[in-house]
Amino acid sequence: MLQKLEELIVEFRSAIGEVDKKASLFDLKAEYLGKKGKLNLILKSLKDAAPEDRKELGIRSNNYKIEIQDSIDKKLAQLEIDEINEKLEKNWQDITLRDSVRDLGMNSAGYHPVTIIQREIEDIFLSMGFDILDGPHIEDEFHNFEALNIPATHPARDMQDTFWFKDMEHLLRTHTSTIQVRGMEAHKPPFKFVGPGKVFRSEALDASHEAVFHQLEGMMVGENISVSNLIFFMKTLLSEIFKKDVNVRLRPGFFPFVEPGFELDIECLICGGKGCSVCKQTGWVELLPCGMTHPNVLKAGGVDTDKYNGFAFGLGLDRLVMMRYGIDDIRHLHSGNLAFASQFKAY
Repeated sequence: MLQKLEELIVEFRSAIGEVDKKASLFDLKAEYLGKKGKLNLILKSLKDAAPEDRKELGIRSNNYKIEIQDSIDKKLAQLEIDEINEKLEKNWQDITLRDSVRDLGMNSAGYHPVTIIQREIEDIFLSMGFDILDGPHIEDEFHNFEALNIPATHPARDMQDTFWFKDMEHLLRTHTSTIQVRGMEAHKPPFKFVGPGKVFRSEALDASHEAVFHQLEGMMVGENISVSNLIFFMKTLLSEIFKKDVNVRLRPGFFPFVEPGFELDIECLICGGKGCSVCKQTGWVELLPCGMTHPNVLKAGGVDTDKYNGFAFGLGLDRLVMMRYGIDDIRHLHSGNLAFASQFKAY
């Protein structure tokens, strides 16, 4: 049976190299990962294997299943890029030539989908009395970590997760939570504000992760702020963005800067909760980590914790764009592809 498994993965690696169309790729996925696919047939026969071989067979089968799914996801992304590039070549026009821009039509210009979403969210929060703040991309260790209750031993400080400068005191901000700290330093409670912007992390690139992406952080500080206040604002935000009811779930989450902390997930709108490369086959997308602001964070911002408390939240703008427009790969958003970006319109 082990030999069959090895033959299967060799056969798959050869077959996927020959695929040049999405339809063929979907057929290949069904052939190997479908309910009646080759890999599942082997998995079903594990019960017939010798007891001493089952563990090794199970481990290899699972590893090969992951390899096959990842290979299919990467191939699909490449085929879609090739498809877009082919369309661009057919419709290419030299804009340095006289009248070429006029020929293309000025009405084709528009905002990038991330800009569309960001401005809509800013308008939503402005209507609820929030201020819009900004902050620097290059941050110091205090504002990015220490003021947010992130200890020196936290893995986020490691070189493989953060882009540090040579002095090891400055870095490209890893989240827009730094805007919260600077906002607290500049304002006296009660206050509520949001801060959108780019963030930078040393991520392994895939359909839902990029090294440069967009977030929006927000916080509200005052007297007797509760989780109910947090849930109200989050539900209002999502209903305004998607213009319809969406399925969400709230589950416990750990973040150094909030206590208690929560993860607000949205049912994947790409696959309808069935599982795809965007949601990592889970049917849910992590969208909105949130919670009650940790007292240590409030103190670092100069807030009197005996009198005031608050909530904070972070929103991934790129993932939100993907959910609303049905984009299945985050890398499209940063490709610089005008044909891709120009198709989006605000609601």
